[in-house]
Amino acid sequence: MVTVAVAALHERDPAHLWPLVSAALPEVCGGEALIYKLDDWSERGGTVGVSPGAASEFGRLGEESLGLLRAGFPFARHYAAGDDRAPVTARHAAGPGWSASPTARLIDEVIDADHVLAVPLPQSSAPITGCLVYRSGEDFTDDHLRIAQQVQPLLAAVEQQRLLLERWQRVAGPAATQDAALTSREKTVLLLLTDALTAAAIGRRLGISDRTVHKHIEKIYRKLGTRDRISTVLRAQQLGLVPTPSPPR
Repeated sequence: MVTVAVAALHERDPAHLWPLVSAALPEVCGGEALIYKLDDWSERGGTVGVSPGAASEFGRLGEESLGLLRAGFPFARHYAAGDDRAPVTARHAAGPGWSASPTARLIDEVIDADHVLAVPLPQSSAPITGCLVYRSGEDFTDDHLRIAQQVQPLLAAVEQQRLLLERWQRVAGPAATQDAALTSREKTVLLLLTDALTAAAIGRRLGISDRTVHKHIEKIYRKLGTRDRISTVLRAQQLGLVPTPSPPR
């Protein structure tokens, strides 16, 4: 999973990040298929994707069935009750009523799965974002739950990278072709430099050390032909790589 996360953090297209994760995460957590829910999703819309092996099965579902999966029973209700974002199984969250629920019957029909494990993003709020991992046979074990909890910080880092890359695409626009020399990580550091964050603050935001941040900054300087933060931000603005502040009125 660490290898997948590293690959995701070097991916330049934000649309490719969660498909990378969804291909590896089910097996890591003891499952066979996965749904991930991002952004502002609801029963009617929002970013919801599936692992590659289950794409064809879920792709045949109608709107009513998709709405049932989007509703996130019983996890939406479980996590709405407090701030705890620890992974939990459907049977634990719903009790004996899980097996008889419409959601349980649907996933049994679609992918022949009996159990679901929720792996929310640690800092997510309503609606709760993250992954639902499915498996058949025996329920997820305590070891599976511990592993799921261990990968939560990696999933959070991938999601933060996705959001930063999407922001980069919005602000760069047509000038995005001029950033070919910058890696995806250098792009995110450059964006955070424009927010006047210190190296320590950038490191905390991205989950990396101050030393690594300084290495990224040095590479950005070299690639943009600058020597300090101010000239770097100005150069990036000239290239259209970051937004130019609006003049005061």
